[in-house]
Amino acid sequence: MSTPRRQFVKAAAAAVATSSFPILGANDRVQVGIVGLGGRGLNHVDYYNAIENARITAVCDVNQAARERAVTRISQKKGYKPAEYVDMRKLFESKDVDAVSLPLPNHWHALATIWACQAGKDVYVEKPASHNMFESRQMVAAARKYKRMVQVGSQSRSVEHKIKAVQMLRDGAIGQVFGARALCFRRRFSIGHTPDEPVPAGVDWDKFLGPAQMKPYSLNKFEYNWHWFWDTGNGDIGNQGVHEMDIALWGLGRNDWPKTVMSSGGKFIWKDDQETPNTQQASFTWEDGNMTFDVRNLPTPPEALAAMTGPNYVGNIFFGDLGFLLLDSHGYQVYKSAAGNYVGARGAGAGGREHYEKVAEFKTNNDQAIPHMRNFLECVKSRDYTKLTAEIEIGAHSASFCHMANIAYRLGRVLKVDANGRFAGDDEANAMQTRNYRAPYVVPAQV
Repeated sequence: MSTPRRQFVKAAAAAVATSSFPILGANDRVQVGIVGLGGRGLNHVDYYNAIENARITAVCDVNQAARERAVTRISQKKGYKPAEYVDMRKLFESKDVDAVSLPLPNHWHALATIWACQAGKDVYVEKPASHNMFESRQMVAAARKYKRMVQVGSQSRSVEHKIKAVQMLRDGAIGQVFGARALCFRRRFSIGHTPDEPVPAGVDWDKFLGPAQMKPYSLNKFEYNWHWFWDTGNGDIGNQGVHEMDIALWGLGRNDWPKTVMSSGGKFIWKDDQETPNTQQASFTWEDGNMTFDVRNLPTPPEALAAMTGPNYVGNIFFGDLGFLLLDSHGYQVYKSAAGNYVGARGAGAGGREHYEKVAEFKTNNDQAIPHMRNFLECVKSRDYTKLTAEIEIGAHSASFCHMANIAYRLGRVLKVDANGRFAGDDEANAMQTRNYRAPYVVPAQV
């Protein structure tokens, strides 16, 4: 291992290890408010309960039953009850809250983050950072203007083995890296049809819809399945897939925009309420490389040498001129190309027997979220946003790649992208970078 690489890995390990963060006194704890208390919200409750320098002082949800579950969970674990809110703006005004955690539906991420920044709160916002490309830009602008720490829930950026794998790519482990393939194979099932019905008691439907247009309540539009409606979600490419999108861009070292984007697929087999595709392929091309993305919710076999765990596989493959690297939550594998003994008249590429040798492997089963939240809380104390491992500019950029793919899919054509992330000569595509907001839930043009 080279000296720079050894230093990088040592520093990365220290950055994510529990022991690297000071155990703060009770008076120095970061007081956290959690907004959004569904399944992922309860995960956030458990994570912050497990971190010694965090104290959950407030919770908020439009669903009374969700608030009650969260309060009970905190009370049983910590012996106190946090304040309860229906309106997140009231929570943001609280002097008992230093930072907020936002495991909200996608369509709320940007406006909630901007409101929190304006109220002087630091923000941990779940992935994808934004619901559309305009929101990505506005979230970065708000973080800078109000000097807030804004961390996106792309927790892979705080995982030691993924940090190490990306550094191996930088160090030339597979030669010159020219491409990446992101895989999001998550077996899901049809959501069926649920009828419009009266809003359940204890649910504020207006606040749930927020920036989205008003529509009748139905169960599919509310609990989790909001992911599969364009008004509130971004399909699986923006749900699970954004993790792999972020890792692909990270590994490629790309913080610029591609020259072209294309995407195809569809919603096959299922006859139900879902609007987003259950099969989608996307391709992003630069002058010096490319990235592809494959999303599938239907049965899928293992591909390449990627390990298959049950019906699901999510991960990334990086391609270089000397080999390839496989990376997922279970570890990484590095393979290098090796020609056989026979060399034909035109060289090994024409007549040789090429095979691949595994030159490095690492397996793990570590927790990915808590180190990421620890990184956020440490930056809340230090006030140095450059130390955030998935700072909003990073997370918003990765989310925008998911949005570009969805725009190309919905329009059914190749899109050309300029250096500013706009679609060249395509007013229709550019109009889809934002949405028709519903007052008063409007993401402002000036934050």
